[in-house]
Amino acid sequence: MSAPYRLWTDGGARGNPGPAGIGVVLKGPEGDVIEEIGKTIGKATNNVAEYEGLIAGLELAAKHKVAKLEVYMDSLLVVQQMRGIFKVKHKGLLPLYDKAKVLVGDFDQVRLHAVPRGENAHADSLVNQSLDADPA
Repeated sequence: MSAPYRLWTDGGARGNPGPAGIGVVLKGPEGDVIEEIGKTIGKATNNVAEYEGLIAGLELAAKHKVAKLEVYMDSLLVVQQMRGIFKVKHKGLLPLYDKAKVLVGDFDQVRLHAVPRGENAHADSLVNQSLDADPA
């Protein structure tokens, strides 16, 4: 049985809402970085940015034909909503939630994990680098 890939995602906004960015790191089963993304996404809230990071990460993993995926992010809200434990109450998040759910369905297995921000440092640094480079 093949070992899962690991996906680290983050999203953040400077101001809420404010200039926002995402960070994504896809690692292979051996821990090697396959590809990473750090980019701005315009003006958004923190929660929108977190979902955008997750969606970008799932799309990246699909592009690399990943079957089994462990996803790590520091947004407990998004993880619990994706697990069906928390309801998506904010109407602005519903389309992002729906898109992420569809993408998750394309994999053989996806497990989502909420981790402390300190354990998500690589993806977080990509968010900050993108916002420092393009603060608009």
